[in-house]
Amino acid sequence: MNSSNNSIGGGRTEDPSPRLPFIPNIIATGLFSGYIPWASGTFGTLVGVLFYLIPGAENPLVLATMAIVGFFVGAWASARVAAVVGHRLTRTAQKAKEAFQPGEHETADPSIVVVDEVVGMWITLLFLPKTIPVIVIGFFAFRAFDILKPQPARRLESVPNGWGIMLDDVIAGIYANIATQAAWYIWMQIGL
Repeated sequence: MNSSNNSIGGGRTEDPSPRLPFIPNIIATGLFSGYIPWASGTFGTLVGVLFYLIPGAENPLVLATMAIVGFFVGAWASARVAAVVGHRLTRTAQKAKEAFQPGEHETADPSIVVVDEVVGMWITLLFLPKTIPVIVIGFFAFRAFDILKPQPARRLESVPNGWGIMLDDVIAGIYANIATQAAWYIWMQIGL
């Protein structure tokens, strides 16, 4: 029996849960890491680090290309996923938004969409040496700026069609890059 033909009159019924298209879903969710039910943004950031660990990815030309392509493809994919999922958040994301970003969000930015964190992490590590301290500092700096969303990141979240999802993390990545550059400079000056 066809599951879509189960109404009383034998007519077709709408599927109550539309399916996410596979390619946008795998991109937007950072290889499905966004489906981890707690701290999905942190796991998306880790996916960004894993791609960065590929030999040669630290080359500024390669990493900048990854970030630019990731930005445009991520905006496309996240818009498609957000159109189906809406503004569905995990509990941890909901608590973080209530604490650090109060108020209504004009555009959908579901917790499963983490491609923005992947790209934001690449921006964070751009033009920095590929060392464990830099990666760790960059990781924590990016997570802090992504959660706090200092202006103009917070304002850019409202840009529609996936652009806002990506733009706030681009700004967080730029801030985190500056903070990581400063921390790395201090690290080298004190000789650690």
